[in-house]
Amino acid sequence: MTRLRGGAALAVAMVVAGAALSGCEGLEPPADGGGASGSGAPAAGDGRAVSPLDNPDGTKPGLAAITSTEDRARARALIEKVATKGRGPRTGYDRDEFGYAWMDSAPREVPWSHNGCDSRNDLLKRDGRDLRFRRGSDCVVTSMTLHDPYTGKVIEWTKSQAIKVQIDHVMPLSYDWQMGASRWTKDKRESIANDPLNLVPVDGPTNSAKGDSGPASWLPPDKRIRCAYSVRFAQVSLKYDLPVTSADKETMLRQCGG
Repeated sequence: MTRLRGGAALAVAMVVAGAALSGCEGLEPPADGGGASGSGAPAAGDGRAVSPLDNPDGTKPGLAAITSTEDRARARALIEKVATKGRGPRTGYDRDEFGYAWMDSAPREVPWSHNGCDSRNDLLKRDGRDLRFRRGSDCVVTSMTLHDPYTGKVIEWTKSQAIKVQIDHVMPLSYDWQMGASRWTKDKRESIANDPLNLVPVDGPTNSAKGDSGPASWLPPDKRIRCAYSVRFAQVSLKYDLPVTSADKETMLRQCGG
């Protein structure tokens, strides 16, 4: 019995030592919303995606499929509210017209702005699982697991392979420009560029293939998510009073059974 207790004690000691060593990596566990830097973006601990119908401000993780008859009817009713017009010229468009990429200084009404963490990392924290952070930071994500809504793939991401995951503007900024944002104030353009409602971390090559397309020209490869994607596109359109083309609206309605 004495030997057994000694062996158990040794096993416990080895576990404790291993835990101490793993803690020396300098990669902190996910922040519980808030933290030393004041970041208010939640860490999506279980990675469970939320339907856009239940996430009107975009602060909850992911983009869950819309499948029930009732919810698809709700989705169509929301899309029906979107105004339409022709797509204007791209003349004068520049990414910098919407502020520098992933700024933390967007207008304060944008969720998580001025929280000490840039909007890209806010989004990685919102949608990622198994988050690891740079030493001494609860903002800069260095590795995570992402359940990509657009392809259905599980992506193991590290900061050294940054382009493997990109942040998609659901309603692309060039599209915004052509549909009326060219006449907006600087603050309003910075808002739509950094609003979590309009931002989703996704597979990098898939996002690159989308470009500045509207739904009539591009939809997520995973057909199960297309209604949810259309709802999110409509939510951004309605929040910022931006029309879409007639072809885009018709496509969005079809994804939800319309």
